[in-house]
Amino acid sequence: ARPLGVAEPLELGSLQGRVLLVSNVASLGTTTRDFTQLRELQQRYGSRGLTVLAFPCNQFGHQENATNEEILNSLKHVRPGQGYEPNFTVFEKCEVNGANAHPLFTFLKDALPFPHDDPMALMSNPQFIIWSPVCRNDVAWNFEKFLIDRDGVPFKRYSRSFETIKIQDDIEKLLQQGP
Repeated sequence: ARPLGVAEPLELGSLQGRVLLVSNVASLGTTTRDFTQLRELQQRYGSRGLTVLAFPCNQFGHQENATNEEILNSLKHVRPGQGYEPNFTVFEKCEVNGANAHPLFTFLKDALPFPHDDPMALMSNPQFIIWSPVCRNDVAWNFEKFLIDRDGVPFKRYSRSFETIKIQDDIEKLLQQGP
């Protein structure tokens, strides 16, 4: 996966020993809270071993229609705006569902088929489904989050409605387990 504005891809294996919080993101819609809380979690726990990874995706209501070159400026000047700059890695746009899903999301969905807080989570309006094949474990909307332990084992999946900052208790638990 290639971070925005970086020539070389980031090998996820290089993050072994760190707790990862992975989220599909978009800069349109009601995204300000999620972006600011992702930044807060990275600031609070980054030095202790947390790495937040954000993957822009345009599969849900076309809420990330910016180009890769526009995404960071959109975050800075539009939503959340007010000079916002992520302190975490934002990758190039990708798909999280369907035949062209990023392999990381395929792995995470197989390991954690449903959000722990909403096991019945589904796309609320089937006319928004723009990928194929459709699977029961698909990500349902922007800002689903996956927490991965230091050994690379998926720990928990959170629905879009689970407030991002509330993941801190689980982050604390994984960080206390040590490297």
